[in-house]
Amino acid sequence: MASRLAWSETILQLLRRMNNFYSAESCRASCYRFEIDGAQVGWILPHVASLLTRYPEVFDPPHGGVVSLCPNLDSYQSRSEAVDAVLKVLRQEAALTCLTGWRDEKYSVMPKFSDSPLMWMERAATSLFGVKRYGVHINGYVVSDGGEVSMWLGRRSHTKQTYPGLLDNVAAGGLAAHVGIKQTLVKECLEEACIPAAIAEKAHPVGTVSYTYSNEEGVFAESQFVFDLELPLEFKPRIGDGEVQEFYLLSIDKVKGLLANDDFKPNSAMVVLDFLIRHSFIEPDTEPCYQEFVTGLHQSL
Repeated sequence: MASRLAWSETILQLLRRMNNFYSAESCRASCYRFEIDGAQVGWILPHVASLLTRYPEVFDPPHGGVVSLCPNLDSYQSRSEAVDAVLKVLRQEAALTCLTGWRDEKYSVMPKFSDSPLMWMERAATSLFGVKRYGVHINGYVVSDGGEVSMWLGRRSHTKQTYPGLLDNVAAGGLAAHVGIKQTLVKECLEEACIPAAIAEKAHPVGTVSYTYSNEEGVFAESQFVFDLELPLEFKPRIGDGEVQEFYLLSIDKVKGLLANDDFKPNSAMVVLDFLIRHSFIEPDTEPCYQEFVTGLHQSL
């Protein structure tokens, strides 16, 4: 019983960490709301807001707890280009460490996923503005002839910018501007794990995992579209673009144990936890923190 409680407490700590923006001692009270044309699209830390006051032609000065884009920037293109120009200057100054990870990837900025994008923003800068980021995560698994479920996991390359060397889902990736969810899924499966489109397209959408955390680099409001993909027993993922260094096929008990030892990329651990709950490998009669787990996986952004 003690070891089960220790496992549960470790998982709770992960979920608290990934949702620390909602905690009483978070930076939320000191953040500025980031607004475009009157609609809130993010959160800005005070030290970032003070940097932005150097660009009055792009950002209105902080007022009433809000930082807004100047009203004359009234189109998708003008907003995107003006903000990008500021970010490129800040990148040259090397004052903001997250911009050293510049990726030349455009992310859409909008109040809700269903809304039309108001602008695009460089992926590496999104945390500075606390804008919502979306991605796709795929649980790859197999079912033996006897009905036993095993899961494919990848170990991230040691050269990855973020979370190098940690365990990950079989494939995952961020949702770039103007690229569809299923399109991203098929692309990431092929690039990362050499899963052909004919197999990847059989993945089932099973919901989202959402959370918001903050650190010195900014606010990370993220929602992952989660898919389950039952792979053929004889299929083995292979290293594709080099973002993964190795794949493992592991029993559910082994996967469950690994969740509690800090060897996982944190949001991927959440996606695996969601899988275990949905497939009844974690049940409310035997898991005392069942409801806390479910709540921690599905915070509103």
